[in-house]
Amino acid sequence: MSEKQAKKNGPPPGGPGGKMRFEKPQNPAKTLLRLLSYVVKNKAVLVLVAVLVIISSGAGVAGTYLLTPIINEIGLVVENGTFDITNIVKYLIIIGIIYVCGAAAQYAYQRLMLNISQGTLNLLRKDLFDHLQSLPIKFFDAHTHGELMSRFTNDTDTIREAISQGLVQTISSLVTVIGIFSMMLYISPALTGLIIVMLIVMLNIIKFIGGKSANFFRKQQQNIGAVNGYIEEFIEGQRVVKVFCREEKSKEAFSVHNENFRKSATNAHTCASIIMPIMGNLSYFNFAATATLGAFIIIKTGMSELSGISGFLLGGIEGALTLGSLAAFLQYTRQFSNPISQVSQQLNNILAALAGAERIFAIIDATPEEDDGYVTLVNAKVDENGNIHESEERTGTWAWRHPHSADGSVTYTLLKGDVRFHDVTFSYDGKKTVLKNVSLYAKPGQKIAFVGSTGAGKTTITNLINRFYDIDEGKITYDGINIKKIKKDDLRRSLAMVLQDTHLFTGTVEENIRYGKLDATHEEIVEAAKLSNAHSFIKRLPDGYNTMLTGDGGNLSQGQRQLLAIARAAVANPPVLILDEATSSIDTRTEKLIEKGMDKLMENKTVFVIAHRLSTVRNSNAIMVLEDGQIIEKGDHDTLIEEKGKYYKLYTGQFELS
Repeated sequence: MSEKQAKKNGPPPGGPGGKMRFEKPQNPAKTLLRLLSYVVKNKAVLVLVAVLVIISSGAGVAGTYLLTPIINEIGLVVENGTFDITNIVKYLIIIGIIYVCGAAAQYAYQRLMLNISQGTLNLLRKDLFDHLQSLPIKFFDAHTHGELMSRFTNDTDTIREAISQGLVQTISSLVTVIGIFSMMLYISPALTGLIIVMLIVMLNIIKFIGGKSANFFRKQQQNIGAVNGYIEEFIEGQRVVKVFCREEKSKEAFSVHNENFRKSATNAHTCASIIMPIMGNLSYFNFAATATLGAFIIIKTGMSELSGISGFLLGGIEGALTLGSLAAFLQYTRQFSNPISQVSQQLNNILAALAGAERIFAIIDATPEEDDGYVTLVNAKVDENGNIHESEERTGTWAWRHPHSADGSVTYTLLKGDVRFHDVTFSYDGKKTVLKNVSLYAKPGQKIAFVGSTGAGKTTITNLINRFYDIDEGKITYDGINIKKIKKDDLRRSLAMVLQDTHLFTGTVEENIRYGKLDATHEEIVEAAKLSNAHSFIKRLPDGYNTMLTGDGGNLSQGQRQLLAIARAAVANPPVLILDEATSSIDTRTEKLIEKGMDKLMENKTVFVIAHRLSTVRNSNAIMVLEDGQIIEKGDHDTLIEEKGKYYKLYTGQFELS
């Protein structure tokens, strides 16, 4: 059973499709600290932002307090019957300067935070993408493409909003609250006590609504990932949907995902939107209660100075509550609830960002592909005595460099492509055995073909040669070396694969062929294309080898794409070649045309071929017939025909591959 069949037979543990599930944040505090570690990369800019936030918030607090002398001056004008507005104009000018400075500081820190947020996402996406390159194939088998793409789009977008707006807004609001609260205590501790009571009520409401909102936002992030994953799968499999007339079923399935997302998003944003009206109404009530109590204090004391504890409680540091100080206090009362409401509003964004960050960090923390190999592939020279020497220059000859820890010596073995399986047993999930005690050998220059029903284990064998997966029991050797000792990158450099499902990258035809050998010259690319019979159709393209391919080569036929994949393997020219249904998308006429080229490509190489089209394996040195993870027949074409077993029945049409 291949990894494709393993996915088809059922999802791995952990949920549908093997998705990692985040019912609730495992450790919000830890996630926040880790996210902040990305934000604080540029400490100098953050310090500047903090200073600007303090200036901006402080300007608002100071400007409000200057209402006190202005209103008191107006009161004196009314009381004395004189009209001298010199002091009033002076205070107004000071207020104007303060507010201009505050606005300039706010503009500056917002621009800086935009740069910081984009820089943070740049680092986060880089770490995420870099780590994806280190993950094993089985990780991608267990996660849909749409789910992984959601990490780069939706999750990072919520983080951007939280950093650029939520984080700085929260800090600004906290600084403002501290400044306002200090000034309120300065003006009147008694009135401040009333505010504290209302604050406790507000915080309890925020805690209750925020808890529900956090759950809904987590579900929203999960559901949007499911929607993206389904859409991505539908677009990729659109032809299959059309062929089997499953449009209505697809609509129904999408409606379920879409409805789940709608419900969670509606609930999340409902909770987020009701906080502001509740806080607003409470602030109006708070304002009215404070104004009433303040007016009562002024009337009761006759605007006279008080002394002792009562004077401090009612009139603050100055010992008297005046009309001007009450006006400033009332303005602080209105301002006091705004930052609290803003913090509560941004709390939802921060919680959504933490949910997204947790999903991103879960991938970054996923166990990378382990590689305990120490045998490496090096350029080599062979002297007249047959001794192998390592070379810094590219010689065209390769050797395995094998250091021995026991005595510190180093031995070299020429890279030839001798691959052998010794009683190999393997399972994808540790439960169902896919290969059972498989033994085979492929000497340099031999062509080995695998034939069998779907799920028999053909593709699994080729995956094990690449060490996409590690075996459970037995041993695989490459030129006599256990492949577990060979570094995976070096092992894979000595191999080339042509898969049934070809993949082309955005770029020119030449760049896609060069993917097999990044330093290949144009002449080498043309030669590889001629070898695979791709040269003729490439020359007919609008720009020849410079024709741009997009959408996984959507402007080419499936057969043309597969020819480019064969050319990509040809330009790499490794000693071992794996062809997994490499000509399945090519018609028989084209296959005949490239047969000679393929023979030349496979010349002096160890070749493993997987094919349902038995005509392509007739000239193999050995044909392995697999059934239920075991080799039930082996031999060349003539031998197996004479035996009149399973292969004979397949070849003569008495039995069909499933």
